Amino acid sequence: MSESAVDTRTTRAPVFAFERGDRILVLAHLGIAFIALLLGAAAGMLQGLQRTGYIKWPDAVGYYQLLTLHGVSLALIFTTLFIIGFLLAGTAKTLDGKLQAVDRAWAWIGWVMMVVGTAMSTVTIMNNTATVLYTFYAPMNASPWFYVGLALVVVGSWLGGVAIFTAYARWRRRHRGQVSPLFAYMSVATMILWIIATLGVAIEVLFQLIPMSFGWVPRVNVELSRTLFWYFGHPLVYFWLLPAYIYWYVNIPQIIKGKLFSDSLPRLTFVLFILYSIPVGFHHQFNEPGIANIWKILAAALTLTVVVPSLMTVFAMFATFEMAGRAQGATGRFAWLRKLPWKDVRFFAPFLGMVMFIPGGAGGVVNASYQLNQVIHNTLWVTGHFHMTLSSAVTLTFFGIAYWLVPALTNRKLTWRVNNLGIVQAWLWFIGMLLNSVPMHIVGLLGEPRRTAFTTYNDNPVVQPWLPYWPVMGMSGIFLFLSIMLFLGAMIYLWWFAPRLDTPAEFPIGEVKDKSHPTPMILERWPLWIALTAVLVLIVYTVPLVDMIQSPPPGTPPIRSW
Repeated sequence: MSESAVDTRTTRAPVFAFERGDRILVLAHLGIAFIALLLGAAAGMLQGLQRTGYIKWPDAVGYYQLLTLHGVSLALIFTTLFIIGFLLAGTAKTLDGKLQAVDRAWAWIGWVMMVVGTAMSTVTIMNNTATVLYTFYAPMNASPWFYVGLALVVVGSWLGGVAIFTAYARWRRRHRGQVSPLFAYMSVATMILWIIATLGVAIEVLFQLIPMSFGWVPRVNVELSRTLFWYFGHPLVYFWLLPAYIYWYVNIPQIIKGKLFSDSLPRLTFVLFILYSIPVGFHHQFNEPGIANIWKILAAALTLTVVVPSLMTVFAMFATFEMAGRAQGATGRFAWLRKLPWKDVRFFAPFLGMVMFIPGGAGGVVNASYQLNQVIHNTLWVTGHFHMTLSSAVTLTFFGIAYWLVPALTNRKLTWRVNNLGIVQAWLWFIGMLLNSVPMHIVGLLGEPRRTAFTTYNDNPVVQPWLPYWPVMGMSGIFLFLSIMLFLGAMIYLWWFAPRLDTPAEFPIGEVKDKSHPTPMILERWPLWIALTAVLVLIVYTVPLVDMIQSPPPGTPPIRSW
């Protein structure tokens, strides 16, 4: 093996090369995602330094404007484009080795819509006509083109899902009675969850926010608007998380020279995420007076059930790790840990994300608990939790994906030098997130509110316990931005300058262990699982929504608070 290349000789796998059309399509998604990552990271560092008192910006650059750019660019644009690109790549690989022309056509139309929508929304944020944060709560009133842009992003993402659905349906027609490839199955599950979830925010944007922003209606039903947003807002978290789970379940076993612990268990976990992650939005509205307590308690109970598939994933992953180590000769109780490829960024970066997800998941249980939520509601604890999940577990996994997916698409070599740079970059991100999210949890328990610019509240004594943590949180932004710069530099190198390979770079897809139980075909019955999800949604949301629509509050005029 050349000293300049990462050892990708895992378990034997057939050589796979992307079709040119598929390669360009996926790279187009990743390219826009990386641009959004740069914008969001820069805005995050600047607003973090401002909020903790390190710097003061001129009035022309507002804290909330930077916060909006940070949230929209990272939580909505970067994640959506990266996820769809990754899912399209895996679908092409596992379903006959390529997408068909009709699949690519749907995906390209969706990409154009998402790019146009991203540009529209970004311009309105930059010119300070859409400083409404990434949650864009009514009655705060942004430029109508901000909402139109976001609507285009959502609909465009649906068309990316259509491309995956058509490829999957065509494979199923040709392979009747067979279990579909695991990556493709999980991609379908992810996009089903996404489309069902985004129906809520699409209704909110089309029928409330766009008419409000154009001045077509004098008032808006804020309670209904927030309910529709959080119908979408919580499963949005799982739209981010499920592609990371795909990588953990399907790709990492091949990288660590192991095999999947089970084929049916990951399918079941994804079905459970669809069932239980959607009808739980009311747990974000525990303190809203217009919603009866019974619906909040039901949402809390359903939210806690989401812990079950997450724990199933923890069990499956560590079983896979142990089996891989023992297959390579490990005999002691924990000797298998030494067999894992700690010097391979494709494994190491996601593993750091898994470590961070443990406290992040525990914090989520606190958020979902009806009583405990009263302590941390709308404090920086919530922001810290958000950064431990999306910004740590998910983002670190996306880093690990990118380090092999870009070379696989460009037919270039992941050199040891870039691999080692990736290890350093992942450590910088991990440390930066610890310095960022741990103090947020602490000051949240001490009562510091979120969504507020820098203020000492006229030197009120209540602020004094928070002050020691502000410099740490501010400094974390520098660590994180430096990590992003290293990552994007590595991506530029792997995209255009790394040595070319004579044979295609590896696209790691794990195999199931030989003695795995057969996969029940009922898990492929998508109409059943979609129908059960619809039933749960109707149980939780029908009565509250009917009440909000039939007995609405007077409504609130749109306001511009900046």
